Amino acid sequence: MDLVDSDIRQWDVNDVKEQFGDSLMLLPSNDNIKELQTILRDNSIYRNTSRSDFKFYADRLIRLVIEESLNKLPFTDCEVVTPTGALYKGLKYGSGNCGVSIVRSGEAMEQGLRDCCRSIRIGKILVESDNDTHEAHVVYAKFPEDISRRQVLLMYPIMSTGNTVKQAVNVLSQHGVKEEHIILSNLFCTPAAAQAVRQTTSARNTLEPTDMRMTFKLCRKAVLLELKLTLLYFR
Repeated sequence: MDLVDSDIRQWDVNDVKEQFGDSLMLLPSNDNIKELQTILRDNSIYRNTSRSDFKFYADRLIRLVIEESLNKLPFTDCEVVTPTGALYKGLKYGSGNCGVSIVRSGEAMEQGLRDCCRSIRIGKILVESDNDTHEAHVVYAKFPEDISRRQVLLMYPIMSTGNTVKQAVNVLSQHGVKEEHIILSNLFCTPAAAQAVRQTTSARNTLEPTDMRMTFKLCRKAVLLELKLTLLYFR
């Protein structure tokens, strides 16, 4: 799984790249993204901005994350005939892509995915945390029947500890999905969460030396934008 991030709080960009290498992609920090982040961080938004306006700007950020996630999917060469009869050499998605949202916050990203891929199938995972131990466990999962043959876009906007994502990936693995076929689309991530996810997948891969390419694939395709923890609870 790739990790694509515009900014990870408390991390120096160079340190992040050195630590994660190609497993981490920082979404380029441009003026457009900075403006959206500024709007969503502005404390006055809670007093002067309607819920629909807040959702509008949050959806714009989600769309940027989804677009970058889709850019990480495999493409194949193809040729098409233009209206003038000329041949055009282009690209098309490889067959078998799907989305999986981690309920409930992940559902906020579903519309952004559907806006980009109209007919894409979307599964769901519900993970709950124990009130005493804070350990996460899966209580519900529903996927396309052939998910083991698909590239999976895993949607979860806020990752504070990484426990929920780890459990979700474990369930996907149990259903035959390879870790290198999982793309984590995420809006907020703490350094501890990214490390936890990385360590989990690395530990699993030490038991599977036949395919070392899977090492840290869990975080190889995650898309992150820095937001405050409370911002995505707008549904």
